[in-house]
Amino acid sequence: MTRTPARPAAAGTAPGPRTHILGTALLVAAGSAVGTLARAGIGAALPAGAGQWPWATFGVNILGSLLLGALLEALSRSGGDTGWRRRVRLGAGTGVLGGFTTYSTYVIEVGRLAGTGHPSVAAAYAVASVAAGVAAAGVGVAGAAAVARRAGRGR
Repeated sequence: MTRTPARPAAAGTAPGPRTHILGTALLVAAGSAVGTLARAGIGAALPAGAGQWPWATFGVNILGSLLLGALLEALSRSGGDTGWRRRVRLGAGTGVLGGFTTYSTYVIEVGRLAGTGHPSVAAAYAVASVAAGVAAAGVGVAGAAAVARRAGRGR
C-alpha cells in the first residue's frame, strides 16, 4: 500500500491529514475520559465483595452494548460514515462507550472469582456477560431501527 506523505493545512484551507488525525485522536480521547470516569463512578458506588457477582461491570457492559448497538444503527440509517456521523461514531461510540465498557475488567473479575474458590459464579458471570451483551446490542439495534421506521427513515 502506497501512502501519500501528510502535509499540514495551509491557512484558509481544509485541515490536512495530520490535523485530521490529531483531531480524531483528541475526540476519541475526550470521549474515552468521559466514559471511563462514568464507569469508575459506578464501580465505586457498587463495589463487589469477595465471591460476589460484579454488578457494576456487568451493568456497564450491558448498558454500553445496548447504547452502542443503538448508536451504530442510528448512524448507519442516517447516511455514510463521513462528516458529523463519523465524528459522533468516534467520539461517542469509540470514545465514550469504549471507555465506559470494560471487557478487560470483566476478564480479570472472572479470573479472580475462579481463583478465589468461586468457580460457579465465575462461569455464570462469564457466560451471562457475553450473552447479555450480545442480546443488549441486538435490542439496541432493533430499538433504533424501530424509531427510524416510525420517523419515516426506515429501510
